[in-house]
Amino acid sequence: MAPMSGGAFQVSGRGGASGRVHILQVTGAITHASAAAFQEAVRAVESPGVVLDLSGVPSVDSMAVGALVRAFVFCNKAGRKFALVGVNHRVSNVLRLTGVDSLFDTYATVAVAEAALV
Repeated sequence: MAPMSGGAFQVSGRGGASGRVHILQVTGAITHASAAAFQEAVRAVESPGVVLDLSGVPSVDSMAVGALVRAFVFCNKAGRKFALVGVNHRVSNVLRLTGVDSLFDTYATVAVAEAALV
């Protein structure tokens, strides 16, 4: 999948080591302007597992929380497993404060997440 960008935002994808998981690397803020590109990248994944690497995302706002929840719901309805990696303390706090943190399986590294989803 080719990188998609909109200013500082970028999402790029690659196959995981197992071939059953797709890793999406997000860099920059998920905002009103970038949410559509983010959703498009998630919907383009056909693998049974999706690992969303947020290590390049410094913080999230309500638009990003909504986009993450929509991505989770889309994957869940499609029977795909969905996991987050690289969630820093700011992102984690926002997910916890908004009450959506329990939706997401989070892992320390892409390798650990991939192993859990296989």
